[in-house]
Amino acid sequence: MDYHIKDLSLAEEGLKLIEWAEMDMPVLRKIREIFFKEKPLKGIKIGGCLHITTETANLARTLKEGGAEVFLCASNPLSTKDEVAAALVKYFEIPVFAIRGEDKETYYDHIKAVLDQKPHITIDDGADLVTTLHKERQKQAEEVLGGTEETTTGVIRLKAMAKEGILKYPIIAVNDALTKHLFDNRYGTGQSTIDGIMRATNRLLAGSVFVVAGFGWCGKGLAMRARGMGAKVVITEVDPLKALEAVMEGYLVMPMDEAAEIGDFFCTVTGNKGVIRKEHFLKMKDGAILANSGHFDVEIDLEALKSISTKIRTIRKEVEEYTLINGKRLYLLSQGRLVNLASAEGHPSGVMDMSFANQALCCEYLVKNYQHLKKDVYPVPLEIDRKIAELKLSSMGIKIDTLTPDQKKYLTSWEAGT
Repeated sequence: MDYHIKDLSLAEEGLKLIEWAEMDMPVLRKIREIFFKEKPLKGIKIGGCLHITTETANLARTLKEGGAEVFLCASNPLSTKDEVAAALVKYFEIPVFAIRGEDKETYYDHIKAVLDQKPHITIDDGADLVTTLHKERQKQAEEVLGGTEETTTGVIRLKAMAKEGILKYPIIAVNDALTKHLFDNRYGTGQSTIDGIMRATNRLLAGSVFVVAGFGWCGKGLAMRARGMGAKVVITEVDPLKALEAVMEGYLVMPMDEAAEIGDFFCTVTGNKGVIRKEHFLKMKDGAILANSGHFDVEIDLEALKSISTKIRTIRKEVEEYTLINGKRLYLLSQGRLVNLASAEGHPSGVMDMSFANQALCCEYLVKNYQHLKKDVYPVPLEIDRKIAELKLSSMGIKIDTLTPDQKKYLTSWEAGT
């Protein structure tokens, strides 16, 4: 079996971590039991470009139980847990091409190693696997049955490809499932980002000014958790509707140009580039902390930060100190990459349970329906979303009401009036 990981001797520790995560993933566990019996993915090769974490390991196990051959690479150079990669190779015989801290060249070599396996289905987290395939292997792309995408950033890229007419196969936007973005993006990102910032800095959040750039679902979750820790939260936005919602939620809303002068912590969650720029760095307080929890390391303008710095040093693990030309010091966390994965462990297993349940069931859906799908980006079928919500509630021991026949008739007819 071909693979490229840091150290196979780490496998035993990784297995324990995978088992720990699996305990809080009852929905995926139930799907794995069904997949084991029915083998809906038999004969299918699946290539995944994902964060190599304990939760991803349990998704890969589930897909393999369904009959698939699974190959994995990292979707972020700093998100791989080397112990998990080793355990997947040694105990589950799943080829992994990922090493924490890999350089850009190795990162793309690993993506190509997965593509070399000629996957029938792609699972992406940021669309690097899909875009590499389309840029460099167009003929191979035409042979893929379908794919799924985990993140907001990836969905944006894929929809742009579909709009230009260059997408070679159908993609299901798992990120847009209600049981994904309402929970994973909000509660997962909120908790894990605060966790990453606190682990990296050990600074007190209570009483600080915490600036959140972007008030999408990730921003909402982060703002909620920062406020819960006692911080005074400032939101920066470009969308008037989201900005208005933030105001109604009780947050201060202002441009980044103004927020730069008062913030103690800054965290970007927009999916866009150049959100915090040179003019903002120069206005910041001495000691301001910069973090990013959007997918790519482009939200904080790192080149601009370097250009106005006279000295750069690593002062703590995952913390770089930039001394600016004005004498002030700014602290960048995790090289501007995903702070929740680089400085912490990513989303809690309990919320990834729903996200990866979507991934597993959408792979099954693609195998059964790819012939009827156009080369476009599709939402997760509502029946899958609802099934996952039902399974999650059941695992929590929660029951809900059902509509009576009379209620169903009332909701689907027009005759009844006031």
